[in-house]
Amino acid sequence: MRPLSDSAVEHLRKVVDRPDLTGTKYRLIEELGRGGMGTVYLAEDTALNRRVALKILHTSDSTGEAAQRLEREAQIIARLEHPGIVPVHDVGVLADGRVFYAMKLVRGSRLDEYARNSSSPADHLRVFQKICEAVAFAHAQGVIHRDLKPENVMVGPFGEVLVMDWGVAKVLRESELAARASAPGSSRPGTAHGAVLGTPSYMAPEQARGEIDQIDARSDVYALGAILQFLSAGKQSANDGPPIPRPLRAVCLKAMAKEGSGRYQSAEALSADVARFLNGQALSAYQEGILERGARIVARNKTAVILVLAYLVMRTLLILFARR
Repeated sequence: MRPLSDSAVEHLRKVVDRPDLTGTKYRLIEELGRGGMGTVYLAEDTALNRRVALKILHTSDSTGEAAQRLEREAQIIARLEHPGIVPVHDVGVLADGRVFYAMKLVRGSRLDEYARNSSSPADHLRVFQKICEAVAFAHAQGVIHRDLKPENVMVGPFGEVLVMDWGVAKVLRESELAARASAPGSSRPGTAHGAVLGTPSYMAPEQARGEIDQIDARSDVYALGAILQFLSAGKQSANDGPPIPRPLRAVCLKAMAKEGSGRYQSAEALSADVARFLNGQALSAYQEGILERGARIVARNKTAVILVLAYLVMRTLLILFARR
């Protein structure tokens, strides 16, 4: 018997894994991506005649821990109704016992791909502000993402920005929200430890240590700072791009401070400093010198400075000609 090729084995695996959508309003089209907990498929919603993305659990245990996690993820996303967060349309159990949820089909490219193909630093920063807006909204609802990274952000062809993958999100209790609102810079004594969830390069120190009770909005601020650093660096890793401007580097360093009390206390505060940088204003994270301040003011008021200089030059020339 001739052994099967790798491609044939992969095809058989996909056929076996193919979900049974019998009894649902969805028609399977193709697989879009595969993760640790589930697979995302492109499907057609036959009732509304539109394409959607279906996230379907790998296993058929509809009452197990994985199923509960997927349902919880759908419920968390459903409560976050914001233009920057992908909406959930439906949740249920398939005929083969696998839990699924249907969500908006997001078209576009991941943030890491977008950054490679876009050459405008200002565009990168505007996209970053939209990420901050979505994250800030989630924080206001008591939800901490815990896995913010370029791969979990989609940028659409018309400038839309969507924060994805809320599978490891943490929901703060009402009492915890109230306590942190009254003392946002404080750290509570005693630390509960748990599983380390997230991506190392974008994970806050307290998150990397598994200190669950210390994880709050500032943990996401750390990840946002790492994303900002990634976007600001551009092609610098290949030594063919300009260095990160010092004020912007200071913003990244503040967002990624080791202790939560040293970071921006909210995603809004981080976004506000980025807005000041874009508008040529002084930043809260950066103490500029006199020369830097002068250069910034000149750059911000370039047109007015040019007009004044042109006037002075013309005035000087007229005076010189008048004396002849």
